[in-house]
This record gives sequence, structure tokens and C-alpha cells, in this order.
Amino acid sequence: MSRRGSSLTLALLSTTLLATTAMAQRATDRTGRDTMFVGVDTSGSFVQAGDYANAMGFLAYYIYGHLHGLGGLTQVKELFVAAIGGKEAGEPKAFHPTLEFADKDIAGIEANLRRWYPPTDTLTDFNVFFEQVARVTKERNLVLSPITVLLVTDGVPDIPHPTFKPGSKGMYRTINLAPLEYLSRNLTLRVAYTSPKVAEFWRTEVPRQRVRLWTAEAEIMRTWRSQVIDAAPPDQARLWKWVRQTLDFRVRVRPL
Repeated sequence: MSRRGSSLTLALLSTTLLATTAMAQRATDRTGRDTMFVGVDTSGSFVQAGDYANAMGFLAYYIYGHLHGLGGLTQVKELFVAAIGGKEAGEPKAFHPTLEFADKDIAGIEANLRRWYPPTDTLTDFNVFFEQVARVTKERNLVLSPITVLLVTDGVPDIPHPTFKPGSKGMYRTINLAPLEYLSRNLTLRVAYTSPKVAEFWRTEVPRQRVRLWTAEAEIMRTWRSQVIDAAPPDQARLWKWVRQTLDFRVRVRPL
């Protein structure tokens, strides 16, 4: 091969390599980090269960840890937080986005959570929250990223129904995960601060197909403070390990 031919071949290879690298980088930018939606129970029953204050403290650490990718936690690309309570059924709530948390420390995040989500609502409507998650995901073109939906709640559906009483076993069959089913190839729903009975109802009674589900009962969640040491957030190795093993456990797809 002539010197000119060799130069042309090298130029073509370099161009191909640059194009491939650019395509890989774009794919990584779009799918490399998770999208997280957090629903905060603002019903009075969550306070009566005694877990609201504990949950707000934990959620502040949890959000901070995921925003900064601490201790092996997945660093989220997009974060949206909203209430899952209301004064009436079907009442949508606004999502607070990533930028409202990104420049805050843990204390600042907790202060905002308590200010935005006082537990003064009378109903807990999960279905309208899931519909909003689907809407925001599609509007912002986030369908290619892994999605985590975290519910910080006692897990009890509390909306009027013509057949089932609030909190009864049948009410869990009215929880509609359909908006989440084909939203992403990798979507995990995590429900924290339930009782063991309620967790079992979520696992066995809530209809689902592709959605991965993980529950973390309140009696376990309440122990998170014992993992916190007198150190900066990046050095809270025990806490972040506890989070990975207790709440962020990797869930397999359930066989259809």
C-alpha cells in the first residue's frame, strides 16, 4: 500500500473511532444514571403511626446520598419529589425537581421536606401519583433511563370506594400500576415504612407484571439513625451500606 493510501486508511479509522466514541458518550449521558421519583405520604395516618419525623430525617440523607452518589449509591440524573396525599381523591400535586435539592446540605433538604409536605391531608391516593410519574417521564423524555419510584408511606390506600373499606385487603387490588408497567425497561417501585401486613398486601394483592417491587417495613427503617456516625456525609460508610442492603436492594423481574 502506498503512503497516500495508508494515510487515507488511518484518517478513515480515526473518523470512525471518533464517531463511535461520540455515539457511546451520548448513550451514556442518556442512560448512565437513574431517574428517581419520591412520593411523600402527607396523610394524618402516617403521623399517627409515629413514623413521619423519622422518615423525613431519613429521606433527607437518602436524597443527598443519591444526588452525590455516596457510598456506592446510584447517582441520580433527575429527581422529582411530590406528595401522595390530598384533600380529595384524584388531586394532583406538584413535583419539586432536582435543582431544588442540588445545592442543599442534609439539614436544608430536611427543612424543605417538612415545609413542603406537612402531614395535613386526609386521603392517600397512590394512583394519581403514578399517573403523574408517567406523565413527567414522557414529557421529559426519560424513558431510556432506569427509574426508581420510592414511596415513603404507611402504604395504606385511603380513598373512598363503593365496594371496599379504606385499608381493607380489597383496597390494595385497586392500586393501579399500569401507568408504570411499560414506562421503562428497568423500573423499581420501593415502598418504605409499611407494617409487615401492609407490605405483604403490596406484594400479593397489588396487580403488577413488569414492575419490580421491594418493601422495607417501618420497624426496620426506624433503625437507620443507629448507622449514622459523627462524620461528614461522604464518610458515612455504615449508613450507605445499610441503605444499599435495606432499601436499595436489587430486585429481579418477577416471572410472568
